[in-house]
Amino acid sequence: MPGLVVNRIAPGFLAATLGGFPDGLVVVTGSSGKSTTTKMLVAILEAHGKSIFTNPSTANIAQGLTSALLERVDLRGRIDAQIGVLEMDEGHGAQIAPSLAPRVVLLTNVMTDQIDRFHDSEKVAAMLATIAGRATQSVVVNADDGMLLDIVAGQHTATEVVRFGVSRSVLDANPRGLGYTRTASGRIDPTEGTVVTGVNGRSATVSIAGESVEIALPARGTHYAVDAAGALSAAEAVLGNSFDPATAAAAVSAVEPVFGRGEVVTVRGQRVEFVLVQNPASFQLNIDSLERGLDQIFVAVGSDVRDPSYLWPVDSSPLGRVTIVSGSKAYEMALQLSYQGVMIGTVNPDLPAALDEFLALPAPEKGIKTVVFTADSMRRSRAHLGLA
Repeated sequence: MPGLVVNRIAPGFLAATLGGFPDGLVVVTGSSGKSTTTKMLVAILEAHGKSIFTNPSTANIAQGLTSALLERVDLRGRIDAQIGVLEMDEGHGAQIAPSLAPRVVLLTNVMTDQIDRFHDSEKVAAMLATIAGRATQSVVVNADDGMLLDIVAGQHTATEVVRFGVSRSVLDANPRGLGYTRTASGRIDPTEGTVVTGVNGRSATVSIAGESVEIALPARGTHYAVDAAGALSAAEAVLGNSFDPATAAAAVSAVEPVFGRGEVVTVRGQRVEFVLVQNPASFQLNIDSLERGLDQIFVAVGSDVRDPSYLWPVDSSPLGRVTIVSGSKAYEMALQLSYQGVMIGTVNPDLPAALDEFLALPAPEKGIKTVVFTADSMRRSRAHLGLA
């Protein structure tokens, strides 16, 4: 609400404040991975002694960004930080981009996402191109995403293009791919760019301009290693010669999960892992990374999935058995799971009651209790459980 009010009465506030950082503004945008990549990038820059302003709540639309600024801004409209690092929603970012001059723009990927807003991938790519076109120094791009390569190929400017991605061996180890609308691999020279060369659960090996470093990931999966590669590339673009791979690797390894994204918490004496899924690709990648044979899984799909057919391309069969299906779209999700051969315990659209039932069960025989939810159900679950 504060951001909504200020944007109405002082429409130039957001752009003016974002343009006031002495060492510039860094924008992180794309379909998926923005929050984790932003958190990693902030950690790396702070480890190198930089003071950072960011939006840690993941509020990435115009009013959310303005509200985050209002928490730190002084009466002169300035923030005591050297660099701004902001996650931006693709649509809202494209709207305010003409008034911004970010030093670095990081593009994560283009996926089938929020089809009620964006309709198709070409629309998303056009929005990202608008944002990337405002970069004054560097555009950091996922070189395994064919649509992003088209964006930077069409930018006839002097802006530096910095690429990151995964090695052929890592790509081959993910037979379903990494969810991009159009994959393009083999475009990076490992001696020049940042390349993920190996992933093992919550750890990864990354080559930074030919120097190999080991990093811990905040959650399982190659997609989190790709987030780390993007953050490392952007940090190197910002810091230049002062960038230290060892310092950066240590900073990434210490990053905790952004809430809901592979986060493990203790609730009512039970250890629970929260797995946030936000689009079909995210759903697939996270399901594939879960340990097989878990005997207590809770799946909740909420009102953010307006058309449940959106999730039908997902192969949910690796879940095996789901204890409870909940959320406002519980019956639609249960149908999808059934068609994939997943055994279902109960279906209960009453999310608070279903959570209480799930947490009251004895500890699982294998793994820990696992909650897979979409964004609406994630927010409602955290509120019901009293989590910040």
